[in-house]
Amino acid sequence: MSAAQHAATSMADGDQDSSRPWSVEVRRTPAGAPDVTAAERLAADLRVGLAQDPPSIPPKWFYDDKGSLLFDEITRLEEYYPTRTEEAILRSSADEIAALSEAATLVELGAGYSRKTRLLLEALTSGGRELLYVPLDVAEEPLRDTAVRVVAAHPTVEVRALVADFEDDLRPLPGEGAPRLVAFLGSTIGNLLPDDRAAFLSRLCNAMDPGDALLLGADLVKDPGRLVAAYDDARGVTAAFNKNVVDVLARELGADLDPDDFDHVAVWNADAERIEMRLRARRDLTVRIDALDLDWSLPAGSEVLTETSHKFRVEGVQAELRAAGLTPVRTWTDEADDFSLTLARREA
Repeated sequence: MSAAQHAATSMADGDQDSSRPWSVEVRRTPAGAPDVTAAERLAADLRVGLAQDPPSIPPKWFYDDKGSLLFDEITRLEEYYPTRTEEAILRSSADEIAALSEAATLVELGAGYSRKTRLLLEALTSGGRELLYVPLDVAEEPLRDTAVRVVAAHPTVEVRALVADFEDDLRPLPGEGAPRLVAFLGSTIGNLLPDDRAAFLSRLCNAMDPGDALLLGADLVKDPGRLVAAYDDARGVTAAFNKNVVDVLARELGADLDPDDFDHVAVWNADAERIEMRLRARRDLTVRIDALDLDWSLPAGSEVLTETSHKFRVEGVQAELRAAGLTPVRTWTDEADDFSLTLARREA
């Protein structure tokens, strides 16, 4: 494990002091495990994924610096309702969330650029209260951007960012000794298959202390046409985001791959109640992947699964939280029941 200390040197909006220190800690492996590079982890994930039927690539590898920027652009698209809907729910409920959680530490999993988090930060620091903010993500650059913006805008917030994978053992969570609020927003929980989701929630519960709370965002089942459009926008931003993982494999693993050899595909799987994003080969491909010492064949028309995005029902979300050892406290939804936020607590 390595850590680097940084001081923010820019000014946000020209009138806030951003000279206070912030930190970015690289925690790429579980505590106590041998040091493994990101490229080695990608290689291990890809070796497993390519052996599946259909072959798959875990969606966390979308999020290099370019992928994070593309996803940030996706969240602003007209078709992509989840971000603005979740933000509207947060705007109306953040004060209540802060009061119910009584949190002195906010841990955000899969934080990215943390655009929506300002609403929670404002509520949790109301009246000049101090707060430790711990954004966690696999991509480092968004965390640096977030740290600069947050310390500039919130004089009572300390930022301790973690470059890490939320699917690892999260212990120890920073902020021991005071109530924590762990935020997992954007329905990222939907990217996990049901068994993986159950294991993740149990692991997260075990990392939390009694009295800590989880705020979980979950996209709800709705008209399939709206769902597909959200993952296949007219401008092609989601297609570029999907194909960016090809560039990641080429750069990190020496894979002889070209994004132009693939089409972006998004479909609704009604039986599993999930959106599936895929890359469909435009021609017969034989791909050399140096890091795996592997020659991989992909016939024209065959597909690689790059993301599953499960959609939920409120009662199902609450049942999964209970099964993991967390007690639902309250769920908020928008008027159209498009999206939900559920606050759950780890009891003694």
